[in-house]
Amino acid sequence: MPLLREGKDGMSSQKKRDQLILHTALTAGRIMIENGSEIERVEDTMTRIAHNAGAQTSQLFVMITGILMAINGEVGAQIEPVKRRTFDLEKIAVVNDLSRQYADHKIDLQQFSNRLDHLDSVSRYFPFWLQLLAAALVSGPLEVVFRHNLPDFWITCVVGMLGWLVYYLLSKFIQIRFLSEFAAAAAIGVLAVLGVHMGLGNSVDDIIIGSVMPLVPGVPITNSVRDILAGNLVSGPARGVEALVSAAAIGFGIAMILQFM
Repeated sequence: MPLLREGKDGMSSQKKRDQLILHTALTAGRIMIENGSEIERVEDTMTRIAHNAGAQTSQLFVMITGILMAINGEVGAQIEPVKRRTFDLEKIAVVNDLSRQYADHKIDLQQFSNRLDHLDSVSRYFPFWLQLLAAALVSGPLEVVFRHNLPDFWITCVVGMLGWLVYYLLSKFIQIRFLSEFAAAAAIGVLAVLGVHMGLGNSVDDIIIGSVMPLVPGVPITNSVRDILAGNLVSGPARGVEALVSAAAIGFGIAMILQFM
């Protein structure tokens, strides 16, 4: 009987460790996908976590809407749904750094899991004022780079900043996908037209081109191409469609304003 109890305790301990490995790897993968990481990086990070934790084998199926993972030849597998997608490259960098610390034995598996849970629960976005400043500094310089229109630099900075303000507020309080891009683009179109009519700018087109740059879905487009080149022929096109719809929402917002104004 003592041997049997010891065997059961050993199996229970191993099962708990396997559950902890799965939780850690799945949480890391979900955080990375939610914040804009490409699928290949997610698969590599999760595989390394399982290997460094002592798992003999690991099987993964990663998509932008969910992750399926099993380790050590278990019949059952765990699913981690991905319910939201945004872009926070800092969180991806933190997950990669924690994975390296675990591989170097600087933290144990439980500490790794706890830090991932804390990272997942904490919003690490930059302050709102800094986001507005960044939107302005993206809009104005790119207008000069693309259109060589230096006199419209400052008005483009202001319009780009106000457009980002509309996008931020709608994304935070209404949370309807692609509506925020459409409304922000429409606001940019209105402000650009009014700015030129009031004599604050010279070219509506140049101001709009610079001001929409903070809204352009550059990260999804880049990750879509990388996923397709890596052979992920499901997640890659899905990201591409998402980026295409976002770009279409921006275009429709601008076109509507130019049509009626």
